[in-house]
Amino acid sequence: MNEVFRRRRRAEEETAPVVAGVGERPAAPTRTSGPWDAQEAYPEAERVDLGGLLLPVGPRFEIQLSVTGDHIDGAIVLVEESALRVQALAAPKRSGIWDEVRAEIAREVTAAGGTVQEQEGPFGAELAARVPPAPGETPQPVRYLGVDGPRWLLRAVISGRAALDSTAAEILENVVRDIVVVRGDEPMPPRETIHLRLPAEARQAMEQQAMEQQAGAQEEFRPFERGPEITETR
Repeated sequence: MNEVFRRRRRAEEETAPVVAGVGERPAAPTRTSGPWDAQEAYPEAERVDLGGLLLPVGPRFEIQLSVTGDHIDGAIVLVEESALRVQALAAPKRSGIWDEVRAEIAREVTAAGGTVQEQEGPFGAELAARVPPAPGETPQPVRYLGVDGPRWLLRAVISGRAALDSTAAEILENVVRDIVVVRGDEPMPPRETIHLRLPAEARQAMEQQAMEQQAGAQEEFRPFERGPEITETR
């Protein structure tokens, strides 16, 4: 069962950017555009802290967290008729893995009865595919994007209207550009998912909601007054 929360931010918090501490980042970014590494000098923006990702938010966004087992392994941004799913994977220090991951995706799509074509996108090589949601169903347009960063790969999947409509796609592409990946220093095997976590506000909301339910509270619980929704999906 999904738990939906609305984020509440005080007026003074709404303009506060999420950035690394003073002295923890170099004076200039190593790249000219995002997605960014947490150790880089990334641009200020309103982002929700998911642990392994700092995810940009907007007033029309709904955010879902994908759960596998006991771990949150991805985030989904829903905007009107479009969806963006992002995952951060560990990668070797000296080489990227998007080329090999992209080739594997192409094989999987073809094996599932879909079609796939490699094309050049705003982040480099990407895949434009049509994938059947289930056997026998009409294939749906999907774009697979990947960006190699310092010891990580950010994998993104765009579906819905934005897979074909450039105007709708720009909104989600800008989300990808503003993402900050928090890889951490711990050793991880290549391709292991960088786990995410619920924002502190959402964790507190869940605890409060559980307490109110136990107490027999009947009124609707809305811990966040405005902003995007955060949904946990399994």
